[in-house]
Amino acid sequence: MEKAYDFTLNDSEGNAVSLHDFLGQKVVVYFYPKDSTPGCTKQACSYRDHFAELTARNLKVIGISKDSVTSHQKFIAKQNLNFTLLSDPDRIAIEAYGVWQEKMMYGKKVMGVARTTFVIDEQGMILKRFDKVKPDQDVAQVLALIDSLKAE
Repeated sequence: MEKAYDFTLNDSEGNAVSLHDFLGQKVVVYFYPKDSTPGCTKQACSYRDHFAELTARNLKVIGISKDSVTSHQKFIAKQNLNFTLLSDPDRIAIEAYGVWQEKMMYGKKVMGVARTTFVIDEQGMILKRFDKVKPDQDVAQVLALIDSLKAE
């Protein structure tokens, strides 16, 4: 297992949040391209709607994008989100986690955030990395992973 990069980024209220703040509990860190776009909204709402199941498994959820603190405030308010969104305009965590990648958009190659989810254990180690996440399947993959760990 690989140690997760310990970032410090601002949440939607402008407060500094560090990954090490969550030591002792499992954390889902998901990177997404942009607030209020169809796929990102679907993914965020899925985390919102499954919040009780995630909490029951002692999982904290953190969404990270390049969007500003203000953009996150609007996205949270509009979608009634119940978990932390962090702003990474300088791509500090985005690049440290290797999710700033070349993508095809409208037939052109562009650099952007690849939709990727990491599950991090209580000691800050990466349990699993999910690449090319489908917004409507992300939470189910995470829950299945956690449940499979309990079964071991």
